[in-house]
Amino acid sequence: MARPDKAAAVAELTEDFKSATATYLTEYRGLTVTSMKQLRRSLGADTKYSVVKNTLTKIAAKNAGVDLSDDLLAGPSAVAFIKGDAIDAARNLKNFQKENPLLIIKGGIYEGKFVTTAEIMKLADLESREVLLAKLAGAMKGSLAKAARTFDALRIKMEAGAPAPVAAAVVETPAVVEPAAEVAVSEPEALAEVAEVPAQVETTEEVVATETPAETPAE
Repeated sequence: MARPDKAAAVAELTEDFKSATATYLTEYRGLTVTSMKQLRRSLGADTKYSVVKNTLTKIAAKNAGVDLSDDLLAGPSAVAFIKGDAIDAARNLKNFQKENPLLIIKGGIYEGKFVTTAEIMKLADLESREVLLAKLAGAMKGSLAKAARTFDALRIKMEAGAPAPVAAAVVETPAVVEPAAEVAVSEPEALAEVAEVPAQVETTEEVVATETPAETPAE
């Protein structure tokens, strides 16, 4: 490959490494051209699956700040640059490998960290972002519906029980006035006690009036 072509290839691979959400490295030895086309189609439009030269790929990865071990770049290599959901891509690779055992998944980079083949297989068993979002939306919808039913039930209960507190207040009002009624009843008794005082004064005056005339004839 001519030097300008190598420079262009490295620049393209560097950009692929930088823009990918995940990168899975494979060995395609033994796969037919038809199988390779099927694999690209199964990975979807958001994944770029390219046969690469190991030396150029190592230079491009270094330029992009990605550290690839030599083990990942041994043998005929093809790299899947994931632009979409990395979990979906891992699942598609795993499913394709079941039907095409000649495909070897060597490892890769996920969320900026190196992942082994076993870890990629675990990623493949996870639910995709779309599925998780759908479940979250369903859970939120169910929670909102439950909250709405609770509020409706509370509103209906309050509307049905609204007259009862008012009636209770009307019944309890005379009970508050009862002490005032007791005061009103006790007032005549107080007046009666006041009325008894002049009676005592009159008795004293009668005694004085009786005793005074008795002393005058003695003089």
